[in-house]
Amino acid sequence: MLKKLFTAGLALVALGCDGGDPDTGQAAAAGAPVEKPVIYQVMTRLFGNTNATNKPWGTIQDNGVGKFSDFTPGALAEIRDLGATHIWYTGVLHHALVGDYTAYGIDSDDPDVVKGRAGSPYAIRDYYSVNPDLADNPAQRLREFRALVERSHNAGLRVIIDIVPNHVARAYHSLNKPQGVRDFGADDDTSVTYARDNNFYYVPGEDFRVPDSGDYRPLNGEPHPLVDGAFAESPAKWTGNGARAAQPRIDDWYETVKVNFGLRPDGSRDFPELPPNYGDKTIAEHAAFWADKDLPDSWHKFRDIAFYWLDFGVDGFRFDMSGMVPVEFWSYLNSAIKMRNPQALLLAEIYNPDRYRDYIYLGKMDYLYDKVGTYDAIRAVMEGGGSTDAIARVQASLADIAPHMLHFLENHDEHRIASADFAGSAAAGRPGMVVSATLSPAPTLIYFGQELGETASEDAGFGKAGRTSIFDYGSVPSIRRWNNHGRFDGGQLTGDERALRDFYRRLLRFSTHSEALRGEFADLHQFNRKHNSDYTGKLYSFARWSGAQRLIVIANFAPQGTRIALRLPPQLIQAWQLADGSYPLTGQLDETATAELKVENGEGSVTVHLAPLGYRIFRVGR
Repeated sequence: MLKKLFTAGLALVALGCDGGDPDTGQAAAAGAPVEKPVIYQVMTRLFGNTNATNKPWGTIQDNGVGKFSDFTPGALAEIRDLGATHIWYTGVLHHALVGDYTAYGIDSDDPDVVKGRAGSPYAIRDYYSVNPDLADNPAQRLREFRALVERSHNAGLRVIIDIVPNHVARAYHSLNKPQGVRDFGADDDTSVTYARDNNFYYVPGEDFRVPDSGDYRPLNGEPHPLVDGAFAESPAKWTGNGARAAQPRIDDWYETVKVNFGLRPDGSRDFPELPPNYGDKTIAEHAAFWADKDLPDSWHKFRDIAFYWLDFGVDGFRFDMSGMVPVEFWSYLNSAIKMRNPQALLLAEIYNPDRYRDYIYLGKMDYLYDKVGTYDAIRAVMEGGGSTDAIARVQASLADIAPHMLHFLENHDEHRIASADFAGSAAAGRPGMVVSATLSPAPTLIYFGQELGETASEDAGFGKAGRTSIFDYGSVPSIRRWNNHGRFDGGQLTGDERALRDFYRRLLRFSTHSEALRGEFADLHQFNRKHNSDYTGKLYSFARWSGAQRLIVIANFAPQGTRIALRLPPQLIQAWQLADGSYPLTGQLDETATAELKVENGEGSVTVHLAPLGYRIFRVGR
């Protein structure tokens, strides 16, 4: 297995970032540092809100809302200083919400088809505008977001926003679309279930009916002039998750409608398919393939949307539920994006490991979520019920595509590490974060407040404790304390929060700049499990190297400390060209941590003392 990982050889390029795009041959800017990307995801409406009320189902007047202007130069500088290279502004696009902006020409959304009060960021109602909640002056909301993009760039951060191709809000209508652009569904033939150039699927002859909600009541039962158990949609459209009934279930994505990409209801394709060898073709060759093809209307609409935001100044996209959209569409869209901006970062949310390679090689994605794999394996160990053997198996299965697999331990869909639903403490996240951030050249994603040990303990209304709600108005307690009245200096943080943020800062900054972490990988775990009786399923270890920089990483997921004589196999010693003898090891997150690598008869050994939930990143040599 070790030889297999050696021969796999991880790519040294950080795709879609400063390393350039190997398909187009686009090089990094002269003199620009090559960085392993760190993406700081932030729920934009929550970030700058200092209102501590957090009333369940509270209105915007009760609980307040953060603004674009809350991302001050000082705040952005601190995020960059944490180690971030990119900032993902979640919830920026204008989505369905319960609020009155009729004074700005915006029709009110019907709470019967809005989740929560602030609304889901993934029910987009205008792809060419931004959420009016986030602007100091809603009439100038696009200008205010443009200023935020510029401030982010000035801070050294590249900007990512969501594109949600699988579905849109039921009340989609763009007020800000450029001249010549037609709304989704505006030209559909609604008399048929399916037509290739329809943007939606229909239930001819039936009107949409609001789901039978059981105990659920929009706005928690609060009276509202539009809450009447009805929403005008005739004929009914298929629901975002693919539900085909005129009345979806309450657990369907009933607030959205499914977009048609030329997949017939029986699943057959109504568009050209890529030839089998196109996984080996360049971005330019993919773009050339689609240039003369007759394609479904929805494909063109999303290309125009992506171009609009690229021209606006956005540096990349996180594509929601990418696996629900045909891979051929991604080849078309992503090759078009890369031809326009070779440095654009393209990140796919996908949960089907059987399709990973298709979405990378055929779909031309830079990065995919490594959720069903590394995240699940690390989480199981952190929760106390899993073995690190699973982490090793996952890495072996992903060896050929490891540079493309985004690592994270939190995002808007997952529980907070410190919540009772996950590890129960922020300290328990440290060994997992060290492993997650140093396994591969792929990016690390950090969710705002993760670096402070946010517990998400509030019941926000539609969103429940354990996850920071994306559906409700509110604020994030740990972020408020770091905000410290707009100073963003952590002046109100507890000692534990300060220490945790310092840990994240040291880890992320090291991971961003380490040459070895953009280089090769060798598993040490399985060798030690086989040949070292003291090495347990609560330890995980590996080596990383490039050039003269050689690293040994070991993490202890157990609540007890341990002393271990970690063994390094002969293949690694040969790869590192180490003769028999002793070599000093220096800690990379804690320079006071030292050890010694002893090589005898071509095999290495390092005696390591690990605290409970402890970790070490050692560099060979001083």
